[in-house]
Amino acid sequence: METAVIGIDIGGTNLRCALVPASGAILEQRRLASGIEGGREAFCARLLASIAELRDRAAGRGIAVKAIGAGVPGLIGRDGLIHASVNMRPLEGLNLGSFLEERTSLPAACGNDANTIALGEQRFGAGRGLSSFLVVTIGTGLGSGLILDGRLWTGTRGFAAEFGHVTVHPDGPPCPCGNRGCLEQYCSAGAVVRSARELIPAELLGASAADLSAEAVAGLARQGVAGARTAFERLGGWLGIALGSLANTLNLEAVVVGGGVAASFDLLLPGLRAELSRRCFPCIYDGLAILRTELGDDAGLLGGAALAEHRLHTEPPAYRA
Repeated sequence: METAVIGIDIGGTNLRCALVPASGAILEQRRLASGIEGGREAFCARLLASIAELRDRAAGRGIAVKAIGAGVPGLIGRDGLIHASVNMRPLEGLNLGSFLEERTSLPAACGNDANTIALGEQRFGAGRGLSSFLVVTIGTGLGSGLILDGRLWTGTRGFAAEFGHVTVHPDGPPCPCGNRGCLEQYCSAGAVVRSARELIPAELLGASAADLSAEAVAGLARQGVAGARTAFERLGGWLGIALGSLANTLNLEAVVVGGGVAASFDLLLPGLRAELSRRCFPCIYDGLAILRTELGDDAGLLGGAALAEHRLHTEPPAYRA
């Protein structure tokens, strides 16, 4: 019998679930509003209903579901406990991996969304064939996942690779995490917009100034607006400053850039490469590839699927005697 896993991408706005075989092809997908504002119980009911629907669809196709993997934004312990999630506050304190195992009778795991995306890139995307690399997702914030010597590195308790909260300016703007000058404040969709408003004359922005987006700034950059291009070069430069230190520390093979801002990869790349070449040892920089994600909008789903496969071969600490 053919087998597959269920990959789940949980966000503050959308809840997505997919049926994924070993090939990484998405056979079935469900997308609905997360509805997290309705509380934990209602959210979990919606999640379980989506899982049940996918299992029914799989059975109808003669496919056996082996495991479930879910990515959630926030600080997720190695045991699957959600310690903190700004976008999913009602789930804090829930061990989602244990909950899903109990309610579905399938092996299940929950991890930080950027960590699961790193697993997805390793298994299905730009990380195939690489041993040590960092995945950086740039959107509303900056997430990251780290693969070292072929394994996801999560640290002592599971909270490693919070690269977006590396300090790049000690007296920089406050970050919601409680620190100041975090990379995320300089390298995100919001950072691009702030730079663009500073650099582009108001008459060029016109009526779009009030609701300017990173996508709109990218459009202006491709139309030849110098300030818009500089905004992306700044973003790439700040990312390069932080990555230079990490590359010198870990001597990685590659950095994989994803997230919504990755659609403007070509615009941020010059600033990123300039700072990396300035701050890395030449022998480290020469061996560091800068890659764009291959998974696109399905990165979270395929990451969840990769986490599910990982769960089949790795018993989480919470399940050990």
